[in-house]
Amino acid sequence: MLNRIIRYFLENRLITTIILVIVVVWGIATAPFGWDITGVPTDPVPVDAIPDIGENQQIVFTRWPGRSPQDIEDQVTYPLTTSLLGIPGVKSIRSSSIFGFSSIYIIFDEDIEFYWSRSRILEKLNSLPSNLLPEDAQPTLGPDATALGQVFWYTIEGRDTKGNVTGGWDLHEIRTVQDFQVKYALNSAEGVSEVASIGGFVQEYQVDVNPDALKAYNIPLKAVITAVRKSNRDVGAKTVEINMAEYLVRGLGYIKSTEDLEQAVVAVNKNVPVRIKDIAVVTLGPASRRGLLDKDGAEVVGGVVVARYGSNPLEVIENVKLKISEISQGLPKKTLQDGTVSQLTIVPFYDRTQLIQETLGTLEEALTLEILITILVVTILVLNLRASLLISSLLPIAVLMVFIAMRYFGVEANIVALSGIAIAIGTMVDLGVILSENIIKHLKDAPATRKLTDTIYNAAAEVSSAIVTAVATTVVSFIPVFTMEAAEGKLFRPLAFTKTFALVAALLVTLIILPTMARWFFGIKIKKNIGGIVVNSLLILIGIGLVIWSSEWAGITLMLLGSAWFIKIYSPRKNWFTENLVLIIALVSVGWLLANYWMPLGPARSTIINLVFVTSLLVIIIGGFAFLERFYAVILSWCLDHKKVFLALPAIIIITGITIWFGFSTVFNPIAKGFDIVNINIRTTAIWSKLTHEFPGIGEEFMPALDEGSFLLMPTSMPHSGMAQNKLVVQQLDMLIANIPEVDLAVGKMGRVESALDPAPISMFENVINYKPEF
Repeated sequence: MLNRIIRYFLENRLITTIILVIVVVWGIATAPFGWDITGVPTDPVPVDAIPDIGENQQIVFTRWPGRSPQDIEDQVTYPLTTSLLGIPGVKSIRSSSIFGFSSIYIIFDEDIEFYWSRSRILEKLNSLPSNLLPEDAQPTLGPDATALGQVFWYTIEGRDTKGNVTGGWDLHEIRTVQDFQVKYALNSAEGVSEVASIGGFVQEYQVDVNPDALKAYNIPLKAVITAVRKSNRDVGAKTVEINMAEYLVRGLGYIKSTEDLEQAVVAVNKNVPVRIKDIAVVTLGPASRRGLLDKDGAEVVGGVVVARYGSNPLEVIENVKLKISEISQGLPKKTLQDGTVSQLTIVPFYDRTQLIQETLGTLEEALTLEILITILVVTILVLNLRASLLISSLLPIAVLMVFIAMRYFGVEANIVALSGIAIAIGTMVDLGVILSENIIKHLKDAPATRKLTDTIYNAAAEVSSAIVTAVATTVVSFIPVFTMEAAEGKLFRPLAFTKTFALVAALLVTLIILPTMARWFFGIKIKKNIGGIVVNSLLILIGIGLVIWSSEWAGITLMLLGSAWFIKIYSPRKNWFTENLVLIIALVSVGWLLANYWMPLGPARSTIINLVFVTSLLVIIIGGFAFLERFYAVILSWCLDHKKVFLALPAIIIITGITIWFGFSTVFNPIAKGFDIVNINIRTTAIWSKLTHEFPGIGEEFMPALDEGSFLLMPTSMPHSGMAQNKLVVQQLDMLIANIPEVDLAVGKMGRVESALDPAPISMFENVINYKPEF
C-alpha cells in the first residue's frame, strides 16, 4: 500500500504540486513569525516565550478593607473555603488572608476545562447563604488569566515633544488618568483580560470627625456614616406634565466638591440642622494603598496588561501597542511655568515582545544554519548539488507542516516547543539523505532505456519501509513524555508533540513530495545549446539585478553560477577544477553566508577571519567523516583484531561521563570506603581533593535559563516595616542599581498591583532591571 501511494503521487505530479502549494501557503498563514505576505491570510500559532507550567487554578478574591488577617480568616476565608469544596473537579484549595483582603486559590484537575471551572465557581458564589459573609465583604472571581499572562508593564510620565521627561504632574493626577482613561482604553484591546493599576494616589473625600462635637450633639458615629453614604446619590421620581409636555422629576445629589459633602445633614437638634461641617472637617486626600511603583528612584504611576487565558500573547501585545498609539494624542497635556508643553506619555518598561521574538529567532537561526550545513555536507560527501538542494527543500516544507499541526492541535509556540523542531531537524535530514542517495545510486545503475519515473519509484520503494520504521521507532520512544502530568507534562509535552509533528511531516514530505521534486531536479538536462546559453545568461542578469537592488551575496552567487557553466562548456582545458566549479562556488558561497550569519568569533572580528574559522571547523569535521568513510574497513579490521584495547576506549568514556554527571566523590565513594577498612583516608589526599573540585557533578534545573536582557530582583524587607520605610528602601535600591554601567533601567514595584493575581505584601519588592544591549 505504501509503495502504491508513492507511485500515485509520483505519476500524478499535478496533484502533488497542488498539495505542495497548499501546504506552503497554509504553513505561511499559520507560521508564528508574523510574515505579512500580500494575498495570504494570517492565522498564526499562539506564541509565548516560555510554557505556562502553572496549575489549573481559579482565584476568588474578597476585599474587606481595614480588617486584620485573623478577622478575614475567620469571617471570610474559612466560610468561603468550606463552601467551595463541593465544586466538581476540585483537587485542592489553598488560601491566604492578608490585611484588607482574602485570596482563595481553587486548584482543579488538569482535565477540567478552564472556563467551565469559572462557571461552576460563579454558580457557587451566587448560591451562598445571605448571612454567610459580612455585608461589606463581596467575593469576586479573579481575571481569566494566569500569572504568566502579565505581558506588558508601563509607566505614565510627562514628556515634551522631543520625548524628554518634564515632570510637572502630581501623582494623583496621573493615577486619575490611568484609572479613568488609559485603563479602560487598553482593556478594550482584543485578548486583554485585565489592566491593573499601581502607584500614585487614588483621590478620595476624607471626613475627619471631631469626637467632642459628636458628644456635644449626642450624635453616634453610625449616623455620620449613614449621612455620608446617603448624600452622594440622585433620586428619581415620577413625571410632571405641563402644557402637554412631560418633564422628569429628579433629585440631584451627587457630590462634586467638598462643600457639597459639608452641607449634608446628619441630624436635626431643636429644628436646627446639624451638618457634617459642624462636626467634622472634609478634605480631599489620598486613599490608603498597599503598593507603589518606582523608576530609577522616583515614584511613578503605571499599570500591567494581563493577557487572557488561551490567547496569543504576541498578538495581544501588538493590539495593546496599537491601542496606545490611538490614545496617545488624546492624553492630557499642560504648559509648565517655563513654557514647556508636557503631555502624559505611556512608556513601557517590560515588553515580552523582545523575548518572544528572540525565541522565534532561535528556530529561524537553527533552521537556516541546518539548511546551510546540509548543503555543505551533502555537497561535499555526495558531490551532487541537485541532491543537496533536494534534501534542503525538505526542511522548510516539513517545518511549515509542523506549524499547521501546532495551530490546530492547540500547541503553543514557545522555547521548549520550538526546540522540539530544532532537535528533530537532524532526523528529518536523514530521511532526505537516505532517499536522495538511493535515487542517485539507482540513476547510476539504471539502463538508458528505463524511464526516470520508474527509476525514482524503485529507489523510493526500496527504502520506504526502512524510513517508516525509523520514524515509528522515534515516535514510539516519546510515549513516556506524552504521559507526563502536572508541571512536567506542561513543560515537556509540547516538545514531544512538535518533535512528533516534525518527524511525521518529514516522513510525508519524503515519501510523497520529494520523489516528484527529484523527478524535476534530476530531469532537467542543460546541454551545450541555445537553452543552456539562455538560462545561464538569465542567471547572470538576475544576479546583476540582485547586486544593485537587493542582496549582494545572492546576486554574486547567481552571477558566478551562470559564469561557471560557460567556463565549463567553452574552456579549452578540461580538468577537475572546471568540472566541479559549480560545486566549489556553492560551497564558498554557503560558507561565506554562514560566516556572516553565524559570526562564531563575534562581530568585532572581520568577515575574513570568521570565514577562515568556519572553513577550518568544517574541514576538521567533514574531513574527519570523509577520513572515516575512506578508511572504515581498515579501522574496523584493527578494532576487531585488538578488541581489549579498543573496548577500553568506550569504557573510559562511560566512566568519565558518569563521573562528570554524578560527581567524582559520589562515583568513587566505594573505593574510599575500601581504603577506610585498612585505616587509609584517601579523601584527604591532594589528588582526591583536586578531582572532587574539578568534577563536582552536574547541577539540576527544572526550567531552562533564558538570557532575555533583563533581570528580576525580588528582595523582601521586615514584615513589620511600614510604607514609608519600604518606599525609601525600594527607591535607594533602584538608584543604586541604575548607577551600574551595564544597567539601562531599573523599575521597582513594592507591594501589590490592584489585581487578584498579585497578593504581595508591602514588604515584598520586585525590581525589573533592564540591561543595555550586548552589542
